[in-house]
Amino acid sequence: MQKLGRIVLLSLGLIVGLAVLILIGINMYVQSRGTQARIQHELSRRLGTPLRIQRISVTPWAGLKLTGITIPQTDPGVSPDFLSAKTFRLRIQFASLFGQQLVIKEVALIGPEIFWAQNAEGKWRLPSMPAPPEPPDAVPPPPAPAVPGTVPAIESVPETPPGPPAIVETLPAPAVFTPEVQRVNVVRARFQFLDRKQQPVATFEDVNFRSSFRTANDLRGRVTIARTSLRNRFFLQQLHSPLRYDSNQLDFSEIVARAGEGEISGRFTMQPQAQDSPFTVQIQFRDVQADRIITEAGGALGTVTGKLEGHLEAAGNTADPNALTGKGEIVLRDGQVRQYALLVALGQLLQIQELQQLRLDQAQIKYHINPGVVTIDEMVFRSENIRLSATGTVGFDGKLHLESQLAVNEKMRGQLFRAVRDNFKPIDDPGYSALSFQVSGTVGRPKTNLMERLIGRDLKDLSSVITGLMGGGKDKKKKAEEPAAAAAEPGASSPAPTPSPSPSP
Repeated sequence: MQKLGRIVLLSLGLIVGLAVLILIGINMYVQSRGTQARIQHELSRRLGTPLRIQRISVTPWAGLKLTGITIPQTDPGVSPDFLSAKTFRLRIQFASLFGQQLVIKEVALIGPEIFWAQNAEGKWRLPSMPAPPEPPDAVPPPPAPAVPGTVPAIESVPETPPGPPAIVETLPAPAVFTPEVQRVNVVRARFQFLDRKQQPVATFEDVNFRSSFRTANDLRGRVTIARTSLRNRFFLQQLHSPLRYDSNQLDFSEIVARAGEGEISGRFTMQPQAQDSPFTVQIQFRDVQADRIITEAGGALGTVTGKLEGHLEAAGNTADPNALTGKGEIVLRDGQVRQYALLVALGQLLQIQELQQLRLDQAQIKYHINPGVVTIDEMVFRSENIRLSATGTVGFDGKLHLESQLAVNEKMRGQLFRAVRDNFKPIDDPGYSALSFQVSGTVGRPKTNLMERLIGRDLKDLSSVITGLMGGGKDKKKKAEEPAAAAAEPGASSPAPTPSPSPSP
């Protein structure tokens, strides 16, 4: 019995030793310079883009492992590399190596970072292999010069009697060795998309994607994104959705995310194989904190508070970002506007406390989207005694063209100065009088003629008085300090003393 045990242990030791030797041999083979260059060249040819590999290894538990993968940029002036990944792992079914179909159980890309910039035409294109140089046209050798007075000899070929027809043996075609991929995973990825000026358009951080193949053209899985940034002004957290890709469309069927401590849900569908890759999107949101959204976008803290809810339905194509069309609505619940500079100035000027801290009973915007412009169909902000409304357009470039109206009820109108009160005219809304004004400029730097329309002709000098109160004193002080500053400079000559006037009786 002991002898049998020794034989079994010896056999196991030989098997393990043989496996180790085979593994070492395989690693030495795949890590050789020639093999690594062939694998790198074949992957580059298959992907249609240059690919670099730092190291290749094989282990029983991880399969084929590629480390230090990079895809360089092909457009000049763009850096860093288009793709850099820590590890690419390929796990195969060992028994399939001896069959006609190679079964790849898992393809995993670990820690990739993708840096994707628009080209000169404003489109996102994958890096491509440089075109191979065209071979020179073959030039036939010149004919030998003929010697004058000679006739070229014609070689006679003896005729042979026709023989039996030749029998051509047809060899069977070799079996096609086709791979089957069962699962594709992306772990801890980071995607960054830039425009032509190298400014960030969208950033996706900590992306995880797990999928399975039903057929060669049918991919199903689930994607999770820890943080999404759009133009560094709008942020989403904890986005996740089922994903399906086939020859007809790419579908994120149940998108769930959070923004401004609120909930966002929707769907995104794109047809990547169709011309210009058209897409549709539906989004619903609720309980989004307006103050949080404005602060993240670079606005002042505490200007607008309340909860946002609404929806958006849009369609477009990825080839032209200005070709977006759709419609939507935004509603602000329990809204309040505080410390907004224009309203605070008006409230102080007109002695209206409500303007300085505006509590909104109604706040909503209805709009539709045409290529290149958002049209405001209805914008209404209503408090107890004041109503502010507007219609107009907001361009995709941020330019504003709004026709606005400030309306007050009779109670508020009676508190105004007479010269200001006369500029408010009765409107169709019973009990309200209104003043029209325009808003121009851009979203980041809006301009309005509300103050001019509010003051009117009778108070045309009031603006200069306000300017003098706010800035005139500084100008006088600056002028008074200029001679003193000049005298304090090194080497400056002292001004001649001014004779004092003689005392008069």
